Amino acid sequence: MSQTTATDGPLLSRSMIAVIVAQFLSAFGDNALLFATLALIKQLLYPDWSQPVLQMAFVAAYIILAPFVGQFADSFSKGRVMMFANALKLAGALVICFGFNPFLGYTLVGIGAASYSPAKYGILGEITRGEQLVKANGLMEASTIAAILLGSVAGGMLSDWSLTAALWACVIAYGAAVVANLFIPHLAAARPGSSWHPRAMVTTFAAAACSLWRDGETRFSLMGTSLFWGAGVTLRFLLVLWVPVALGIADNATPTLLNAMVAVGIVFGAGAAGKFVTLKTVKRCMPAGILMGVVVAAFALQHQLFNAYVLLVVIGILGGFFVVPLNALLQERGKQTVGAGNAIAVQNLGENTAMLLMLGLYSLVVKLGAPVVAVGVGFGVVFALAIASLWVWQVVQARKARKV
Repeated sequence: MSQTTATDGPLLSRSMIAVIVAQFLSAFGDNALLFATLALIKQLLYPDWSQPVLQMAFVAAYIILAPFVGQFADSFSKGRVMMFANALKLAGALVICFGFNPFLGYTLVGIGAASYSPAKYGILGEITRGEQLVKANGLMEASTIAAILLGSVAGGMLSDWSLTAALWACVIAYGAAVVANLFIPHLAAARPGSSWHPRAMVTTFAAAACSLWRDGETRFSLMGTSLFWGAGVTLRFLLVLWVPVALGIADNATPTLLNAMVAVGIVFGAGAAGKFVTLKTVKRCMPAGILMGVVVAAFALQHQLFNAYVLLVVIGILGGFFVVPLNALLQERGKQTVGAGNAIAVQNLGENTAMLLMLGLYSLVVKLGAPVVAVGVGFGVVFALAIASLWVWQVVQARKARKV
C-alpha cells in the first residue's frame, strides 16, 4: 500500500473504513472470547472469585508493557502494528482452543491487546484532521461497541450451545482481523529512530507520563477515562454474578445480552458526543459521568428483566457521552506533545491500573461473601462520587490557573 496521511477529504476515507473494519473484527473476538472463556472456567469448576482474576491477567499485560507499546506504535506503520497485535490475539485464542490453561491463553490475548491499543487510537490522528478527531473517535467507539454487542452475545449464546464452537468463532474473528489489517494503507512511522534499549524506553515513557500529568487538560482526561474503564470492566463481571441472584437466571446468554444493552447505549452516547461536544467544550461530559454512577446504583436494586435492560441502555448512553470527548482530548494534546502512541500508552497504564485495582477489590469482596446487590449499589455510589470529585477538582484547578 502507498503511504498516506490525513487530508481534507471525507471522514469515511478508505483508510478510516479499513481501520474501523479491522477494529470491529478484533473487538468482536475479544468480547466473544471473554464470555466463552468464562463459560469454560465455570465448566472446569473454578471458584467464582477467579472470574475477575481472568481479566486481571489480561490487564496486567497492559501495565507491564505500558513503557514499551507506545514507542512500538510510533516507531512503525500503525496498520502493521495492529496486524502483529491481532496475530498475538489469534495465538492466545488457539492456546485456549487446544485445551491449555485458559488464564495463560487469555494473558497472551492481553499482550496482543496492549500492543494494539496505542496503534488503533494513534492512527486516528494520522488519517483525520483535528476538527474531525472527535467524530473519528465516535466512529471508533461505535465500531467497538457494535463488536462488544455482537461479540458478547455470540460468545454467550454459542457457549450455551457448544463451547467448542464459541472458542473457534473467536479464532476465526481474529484471523479475519489479521487479514483486514492488510488493507490499512501504509503510513510513515510517527517517531522513527528512537532507542530500543529497555532503560531508554522506560525513561522516555516516564518522561511522556510526567509531561501528560503536568498538563491540566490531559491529567483530567487520564483520570476520567481511567475511572470509566475501571468501572466498566467491573460492571461486566458484576453482571455475571448479579443475574442469577437478582433475576433467577443461570444461563450464559443473559449476562451477555445485558452487557450488550450497555453497548447499544454507548453507540448512541458516542454519537451524541460527536455532535454536541468539541475539544473546547469537553467538560460538558462530566454530568453524564456522575449520572452514570447513580443509574448503576439504581440498576443493582432491580428484579425485573425489562427494567434491567432499560437502565443498562441508559448507563451506556451516559458512558459513551462521557468517555468519547475525553479520549479525543488526550489524543489531540498527546499528538502535539509526546506522540499519539505514547499518549495512549500512558492512558492505558492509568486505565488498566484502575481496572486491576477495581477488579481486585471486587474479587476480594466476592470472596468475603458480600451480597452482590449491595456490591452493585456501593459500586455505583462510589463511582458517582469519584466523578463529582474529579469535576470539582478540575474547576478549582482551572480557577487557580486563571489567577496566575
